[in-house]
Amino acid sequence: MDPVPPAHPLRRTPVQQRSADRLARILDACAELLDESGYENLSTRAVALRAGVPIGSVYRFFGNKRAMAVALAQRNLEQYAEGIERRLALLPATHWRPVVDAVLDEYLAMKRSVPGFALVDFGVPAPPSEGPASDPNHLVAARLTGLLCAHLGLTPDPGLSRAVLVAVEATDALVQLAFRADPAGDPGIVAETRAMMHAYLARVLD
Repeated sequence: MDPVPPAHPLRRTPVQQRSADRLARILDACAELLDESGYENLSTRAVALRAGVPIGSVYRFFGNKRAMAVALAQRNLEQYAEGIERRLALLPATHWRPVVDAVLDEYLAMKRSVPGFALVDFGVPAPPSEGPASDPNHLVAARLTGLLCAHLGLTPDPGLSRAVLVAVEATDALVQLAFRADPAGDPGIVAETRAMMHAYLARVLD
């Protein structure tokens, strides 16, 4: 069974473009401050100051800093999916390995360029009581399974979904290792990660 996306973190969904632009500035400021001072030191007041908006504007959208970080993670996941779709649009649907490469390459590109991504990529760690439905890697795996199946003309099944989840978990750990070794991602570890993804997913995609 696919995980259910977490509850929407926004108190209010922007309707007018001005409000949407203000929300984007708030999330951009949140991402910048995550890079500069970490999650523990993040505050709604600091975000408001950085975004150049009244503190009330932040609370109009978010009840606390966790909700703000969750919204940033959801924006990252949407950006990731859109980036993969752009890459897949340039690839034939006949071979799965370039598709898997595109998935990894987009993730690496975001790791290297997206503010706040190192601390909040696709989700804020959830309390154990919330279970796998709120786990970021479960959400990513479900989204990737849908993208892979749509591009390759596959029918999703429990075996494929499970394999993609395992690949996401393993890749996440290895990419973290690559970026601990080198701020740009150690090329040797990245190459090993790609080889691991190919070898493991061949069991279900060949």
